[in-house]
Amino acid sequence: MKFVDEAVINVKAGDGGNGCISFRREKYVEFGGPDGGDGGDGGSVFLKADKSLSTLSDFRHRRFYEAARGENGASRNMTGRKGDDIVIPVPIGTIIYDESTNEIIGDLTKDGQQAKVAQGGFHGLGNLRYKSSTNRAPRQSKPGSEGDLRSIRLEMKVLADVGLLGLPNAGKSSLITNLSSAKPRVADYPFTTLYPNLGVVRINVNQSFVIADIPGLIEGAAEGAGLGIQFLKHLSRTSLLLHLVDVAPMDQADPVESVRILEKELEKYSDELKDRERWLIINKIDLLPMDEVQPICDDIIKRLQWVHPVFQISAATGKGTQELANKIMHYLDDAAYAAGD
Repeated sequence: MKFVDEAVINVKAGDGGNGCISFRREKYVEFGGPDGGDGGDGGSVFLKADKSLSTLSDFRHRRFYEAARGENGASRNMTGRKGDDIVIPVPIGTIIYDESTNEIIGDLTKDGQQAKVAQGGFHGLGNLRYKSSTNRAPRQSKPGSEGDLRSIRLEMKVLADVGLLGLPNAGKSSLITNLSSAKPRVADYPFTTLYPNLGVVRINVNQSFVIADIPGLIEGAAEGAGLGIQFLKHLSRTSLLLHLVDVAPMDQADPVESVRILEKELEKYSDELKDRERWLIINKIDLLPMDEVQPICDDIIKRLQWVHPVFQISAATGKGTQELANKIMHYLDDAAYAAGD
């Protein structure tokens, strides 16, 4: 299934039912008086996080959602039935914006969490409500109010513990395939990954974490170049970034320059993301002679002046990947303990 991470829909809450003008008409009852009932409230529109969904693709086919209108009041002081609410399921990680003001209405990060996006109209009043000592036969009622009509933008951010960052062909898809049961496309050309992939890395029965394979970024991504800024945002919810670099690129590019290109994009996009914990993963060491691996890696680390953890791996053969997974799990456990989770 293709990953769809943004959609704009229109939602309409139900109008409130109108109040009723009615008078009692019973034999032997003189001056029966008013008995018009109130209308019912209109239904509201809610969005609800559903763990069974992974994309916003359903909203490409349906763009308008409307809740039921409240029923009108009736004689004999009968109140109209309330309109049914509608609950629209969305993936976990969906942020809801008001399209006209860009205000955040809700951020659904847990399964079952709900947000009201359109308030149903309030009920109208029947003429019984207007009876008084000076107005014993009121011929007035109040109509129900209109329900909210709103255009909302849904934006999904990948919920993952670890995000893979790197230029196209750095080996991110190969790594997530090696570590988890996810099966992203893998090929030797740029932009094999066009949509983020999630994989669960299971260390043992009680320990696991979620890793996100973010599509390859290029210089200018923070301004929307290439696959653009829409994928940089997916990194913002991860606890740890793995910066993959190809140690032996086919185009003979300098691995150090490749790292610095994306560092600039992170800095332009967000100071918070720039300062996120980031490990350097030197990939494809299987393509180098064994006696050249360590000197080349040492040179990369020295020129980058890298102070964070560094791992040398081959995602294709699996060399070093299990040690990396164990270190990640240890880091996430320590972070959770420090946070009191």
